[in-house]
Amino acid sequence: MSGPPNKVALFVTCLVDLVRPAVGMAAVKLLRDAGCEVVVPAAQTCCGQPAVNSGDRRDATMIARRVIEAFEPFSHVVVPSGSCAGTIKVHYPPLFEGDPAMARRARDLADRTYELTTFLADVLKVGAIEGRCEARAAYHDSCSGLRELGIRAQPRGLLQGIEGLELRELKGADTCCGFGGLFCVKYPDISEKMVDAKVDDILASGADTVLGGDLGCLMNIAGRLSRRGAAVNVRHVAEVLAGTVADAPPVGAGRPRGSP
Repeated sequence: MSGPPNKVALFVTCLVDLVRPAVGMAAVKLLRDAGCEVVVPAAQTCCGQPAVNSGDRRDATMIARRVIEAFEPFSHVVVPSGSCAGTIKVHYPPLFEGDPAMARRARDLADRTYELTTFLADVLKVGAIEGRCEARAAYHDSCSGLRELGIRAQPRGLLQGIEGLELRELKGADTCCGFGGLFCVKYPDISEKMVDAKVDDILASGADTVLGGDLGCLMNIAGRLSRRGAAVNVRHVAEVLAGTVADAPPVGAGRPRGSP
């Protein structure tokens, strides 16, 4: 890896770009506060996870090639999503098994790509971030972040400096919420049971807020909480760490609680 981690490229992700850009702005603030110059390449696209998950190797390879080209000039790539970071780090290299040159480029990008809290904690060695947020918060560990990238201690460590924040561990913190990208579309009945179980654990914890590092999971959880009429806010961990919770309503707050 070449170059110090003072200039980074932000891979925004589709959901952040189209649904909740406040997460991207929070990520930029956190990186700048840590001393980084942040570049957001205009040529970036979807990471291709839906194509990867559905077995569409042709489109997945085409998308991966474009992402590799867009981020090749940068020594460090930061992603505010364990799911999308996992796609780049774990699933890109096998797409090019028959193309040694592209396989090397894919592995190189994988080595330079980091999920946001991992980059802050493990690369930049940022400790507990000072701030304030009055909340009893349960943290949801996304499947990709936890199992593919080993993300668990990093966000919790960064949150230790947030005054007024009481972290409550969920009984099933490491279980899937039922989103799973296309899983919730392919198997809606199973997905619904899984997110109901997740919501049960959240309500049992007494938390008034759910935090996590993957917007897809958070949208799924927020939607189910709303349908069940639960007064629990949902936010991306970057928003709390950056102190920008006042800049946007909680995830899913646009729909009245209890509505179908």
